[in-house]
Amino acid sequence: MKSIALLGASHIHVPGFMKRFREREGLAISHVWDHIPDRRAKWAAEMGAQSIADPAEALNDPSVDAVIVCSETVLHTPLVSAVAAAGKPVFVEKPLGMDGADSTGMAQAIAAAGIPFQTGFFMRGAPVNTFLKARIQDGSFGRITRVRQSNCHAGLFAGYFDTDWRWMADRGQAGVGAFGDLGAHALDLLLWWLGPVESAAAVLGSATGRFGDIDEYGEGLLHFESGVAATLGAGWVDLANPVTTEISGTAGHAVVINKELFFRSQHITGATGTAAWTALPLAQPAGFDLFLDWLQGSASTQNFVSAAECAERDTVMEMMYAAA
Repeated sequence: MKSIALLGASHIHVPGFMKRFREREGLAISHVWDHIPDRRAKWAAEMGAQSIADPAEALNDPSVDAVIVCSETVLHTPLVSAVAAAGKPVFVEKPLGMDGADSTGMAQAIAAAGIPFQTGFFMRGAPVNTFLKARIQDGSFGRITRVRQSNCHAGLFAGYFDTDWRWMADRGQAGVGAFGDLGAHALDLLLWWLGPVESAAAVLGSATGRFGDIDEYGEGLLHFESGVAATLGAGWVDLANPVTTEISGTAGHAVVINKELFFRSQHITGATGTAAWTALPLAQPAGFDLFLDWLQGSASTQNFVSAAECAERDTVMEMMYAAA
């Protein structure tokens, strides 16, 4: 049985993560820390774990095999630095840091410690996304000129941030608002597909003002070193988000509408773009699920997202916020 410590239980994904954790054999949450006593007691009771008042109690315990960090973003630096010093493998929910410098410092500490690291960019495992990455790499689109990625929901209207996860609508604790929260996933795909960004800009806005001066939606514009222009949409106030992806190039085009891919390429027989393209690879474990697979010994760290990649993404996101 592998023992894992949960350091911070404030993130909106904790309930889902712990549900999936309980479904795995050979893994157990051994310690739970959170700076709010009631919250750590709640999750310690739910997971049959020890409630601890100091993260060091878990980090200094040789029986603890790995750590999950799901605290407020503002607490990531002290927690991750302590985890790195303890030499424990770690999953840290995104974003890694409050800004690019914050994330870069953690990435350097993680690299120096040589510990396995993973984060929650789960969209990399979706069949459409892995298919599009492969087609970008093999030239099926020709010279790509423009790309769009959108990740939006109506979570603000559903009350996601009214009570337990109110901190996520506070930039002083989260580092970002809606644009950075959901846009992080869209940005990860864009960088995973297209490489380094040369420059960035954005427009941010608030539709309701429910949480004061926090962005509830935004649009970003990225210029990649390859010459590709990309736009990125993200927000908590969208009643629908049917068109999530568009890629346009001199020899091909792709659009994802209501989760169906329409793909056209001059280099691939039958890729006319007139009907949904269904010849897709199988879904691959990614994000938290891939970390759990690795803990169980059924996956390697090969497809983990590196801390350096996280720092790059947080730096680009900071560029867009600064431009806005």
